[in-house]
Amino acid sequence: MIVNLYYGGRGVLDDPTLYVINKMEEVLKELNVTVTRYNLYELKNSLVTLHQSLKEADGIILASTVEWIGIGGHMQNFLDSCWLYADKDVIADLYMMPVVMSTTYGEKEGMLTLQNAWEILGGKLCDGIRGYVEDSATFEANEEYATYIEKKAENLYRTIAQKRTELPSSNQAVKNSVLRTHRIELKPQESELLSKYVSNDDYVRRQKEDLEELSGLFSERLEAMSEEGLFIKNIREKFLAKQGLAAKYQMMIDGISEPVYIIVDNDTLDVGYGKINDADVVAKLSERTLDDILSGASTFQKAFMSGEMTAKGDFNTLTALDEVFPF
Repeated sequence: MIVNLYYGGRGVLDDPTLYVINKMEEVLKELNVTVTRYNLYELKNSLVTLHQSLKEADGIILASTVEWIGIGGHMQNFLDSCWLYADKDVIADLYMMPVVMSTTYGEKEGMLTLQNAWEILGGKLCDGIRGYVEDSATFEANEEYATYIEKKAENLYRTIAQKRTELPSSNQAVKNSVLRTHRIELKPQESELLSKYVSNDDYVRRQKEDLEELSGLFSERLEAMSEEGLFIKNIREKFLAKQGLAAKYQMMIDGISEPVYIIVDNDTLDVGYGKINDADVVAKLSERTLDDILSGASTFQKAFMSGEMTAKGDFNTLTALDEVFPF
């Protein structure tokens, strides 16, 4: 029989949880059980792949210490990785015994957290150990407490060996209905590979940088498409044919990388982005001035006369813009 012990405390000398799990290890080893301890505080950088160790076990012990509130971040991170990446078929056959000792308050809540988490993951529960310890020395010297812990360890051994059944839990119903996660279903091998990538800090950093770069690139393109596309659309929609007018306009707009060309030939219109060499009028204006013209708050002629737009070329051809594009 193999039992994995996951310790989520900080490893300080007077941690009462250490005394409890050390006593349990002694009893289990006397029963010829192979016990492997994982100190989560020493495995901070590999917690995301630690779920792979569950495959080796017949049962596990989740041990944590409440020093101010809750079960602590290391244990929470380990359970998160189990939820995200672990093989749920493996967890379904695993018995879990919670051990939660408190030096302040909250051992009941801590044990409930571990029990609920394991049931939602799909695993099986064993009777756990919880308690409040004010003085570690007094606690460790108490023979009755030592006997209690030993009996609990023996009960864990019997539960796993006999594969005791348990009644269905409402947490299982929650797992199967309310808490369905919308994610890609991965094979166990794919899940392990993904968790290895996630645990690689350099890989994660590079992926984040690539995503940020792509996000910025697409944002710029979408913004440009929305603003520039709107301008072209308005030009086409507002075009009013004028017989006898054949003119080419080149517009340089601040904030838009490509210049705009407008070619009018009587009742035909060609508008787009690019440079033309034989423009009759070359104008330069800001996006704000352009917005005022498109909204009807100004005209090309007003913008030129006020200095908000500069232009060179034939003045009559410039004023014709307001006739063929009556915004």
